[in-house]
Formats: sequence, structure tokens, C-alpha cells
Amino acid sequence: MSMFLNFNTLSNYKFIIIFITLLISFGCNLKSSVVQNSKPNVIYILADDLGYADLSCYGQIRFSTPNIDALAKQGLLFTQHYAGSTVCAPSRSALMTGLHTGHTYIRGNKKIELPSKSYTIAELFKDNGYATGGFGKWGLGSSDLEGDPLNQGFDVFFGYHDQMLAHHYYPDYLWDNTETLLLTQNKELNKKQYAPDLIHRKALFL
Repeated sequence: MSMFLNFNTLSNYKFIIIFITLLISFGCNLKSSVVQNSKPNVIYILADDLGYADLSCYGQIRFSTPNIDALAKQGLLFTQHYAGSTVCAPSRSALMTGLHTGHTYIRGNKKIELPSKSYTIAELFKDNGYATGGFGKWGLGSSDLEGDPLNQGFDVFFGYHDQMLAHHYYPDYLWDNTETLLLTQNKELNKKQYAPDLIHRKALFL
């Protein structure tokens, strides 16, 4: 599966986090349109359980990851960038708050709300004039509660609130901002719609 991100199609939301819950290949078609002194678009893609040694741009030789390599060539290559924790929720909490796991509120994968007093990176971007969006697995709070991504600095969110539900590629529903999007049945596969495709499409064409 490929994922193509084009800054032109994402112009309404200047800061976007895409939380990817499985290892996928993706590409990026970047066009240089940043005017001097203007604020650049920021797209941060977080892939759970993806290690640097899994990518050929970091030296992997047993297989190749050409689309990710294209991202590295056209974007930034991180060489001192570490996950905040060994499991996903506290790692994501560390990313969102900038706090290490000795200070961030969420320190395990239990269903806990990110406190409203937290100052997230999404709020930081909003305070600096950005529109924000998050897509994929959140895992830091529930709808209408303090940990809801819409209460943590995101203008829009589409995906999973519950990280346990995100273990399923064919869930019964996804969250579309404040609405529950029920997924229809694919009679041929006898499964619900494939959630990653819906999430990627929403991120691309919102």
C-alpha cells in the first residue's frame, strides 16, 4: 500500500500528524512553494513499531523501502530522534507534550485521558497561527472528555480514539471529529471497510 502526501492538497491544515498503526510504505510528492518568511507546512508521520534499521535509507540491505527513501531525500533525515517509550501510548504522549515518561501523565497503555492542563504540540502550532489535523490512532483520550484530540489542540481528527480498537484493520467504526462513522460491510470479503485506506484518504483530501 502506498501513501502519497502533497502539500497542495493539504493546504487547509498547515500542521498535520498522521498516526500510522501498521508498517506501510508511503511516498511524498513535495513541491517547493514555501515563500521566504512564510510558515512552512508541517507533516509528521508517526509509525508505531518502525525501527530505523527497517529502512534502507538508514542502511537496511535485506530489502528496500524506496518510497520512504524518497521522503528522506526530499525532507529531513533524523539521526538523533528517539521514541519516548517502548510502548505506543506513553511514546505518543511524550511526543505530544514534549515531556519524558517520568513527567508525562500517560506512562502505560491503559485507557487514560491526557489531562486538559497538558500543553500539546498541536496547541503550540495553533498558538502560532497554524490550522491542525490528526489522523489515525490517537490513544490519549475519549470523545467529549479532556483527552479528546479536539480538546488537545487539533482542529480536525479522523481515526481511532481507542488504541485497542486500532489493532483491528476492519473496525466497526472510526471517529470523524465528534461523529461516530460506522463502517459498512464488504460482502465479498465478509469484512468491514479497511480503515487505513479511509484514514489515508481523509488525510489527503480533507
